[in-house]
Amino acid sequence: MSSHAAEVKAGERFEFGANWRDFLSRLSEERIRLAEDSLRDMLETRDLNGRRFLDAGSGSGLFSLCARRLGARVHSFDYDPNSVACTRTLRQTLYPGDPDWTVEEGSVLDQAYLKQLGEFDIVYSWGVLHHTGNMWQALANLVPLVKPGGMLFVSIYNDQGSRSRRWMAVKRFYNALPGAFRFLVLLPCAFLLWWRPVLRGVLRGRPLQFFEQGRMRPRGMSRWHDLVDWVGGYPFEVARPEGIFDFYRARGFVLTRLITAGGSLGTNEFVFRKE
Repeated sequence: MSSHAAEVKAGERFEFGANWRDFLSRLSEERIRLAEDSLRDMLETRDLNGRRFLDAGSGSGLFSLCARRLGARVHSFDYDPNSVACTRTLRQTLYPGDPDWTVEEGSVLDQAYLKQLGEFDIVYSWGVLHHTGNMWQALANLVPLVKPGGMLFVSIYNDQGSRSRRWMAVKRFYNALPGAFRFLVLLPCAFLLWWRPVLRGVLRGRPLQFFEQGRMRPRGMSRWHDLVDWVGGYPFEVARPEGIFDFYRARGFVLTRLITAGGSLGTNEFVFRKE
């Protein structure tokens, strides 16, 4: 049994790839366009022509696809075999035989694997490193992968103190349950997270407004898949924005873009340039 499969069986890791596989069945050109626009916006560029792009933890493969569509030479990897399969499916379907898009199974904690990848113009890892089980080591392992003058784009869950610790307990319990019983956690969490915006829609005379807006989420995601990803996402670590900023500043990076979670449980997004 692989390390990943053993961790899943022991309830120590969520199967992100299974969620992404379901998401891909709903992927559309509009979702791809939204994701592409979000990537272009954060990197402040119109295209990625001629640049090497590393997707560290490719998940569904959506942002690897976006980078390739923008002209980058893309290397995608993920620790979850189902996520690797999702990314390979996108490549085989939309870029069959493309020598400028490589997809592999690998871990951001495996320094021997990372060492043979070389340097990249853009290293991208969105919502991944806080699920590795060793977030700070994973953050450090990205440093040598960014070439001088290159960009690093990461997003990390916002530290909400005791609230984050309570959610960690929920996530641990969810993953310890047999799959058939996980709805017993998922549905109450959906109520907890969604009742306020649903009520606001009701009071405005539009009871379905929240779900109508959720059919096409920012970055091309869906509200339901975001929920499953949030509730199940374990291992789970968090950091304050200043912690990530100080960590990379000490390693020769300059912050160029920052979007915070606004005091919520979401992710803080950072784009750094390596000096």
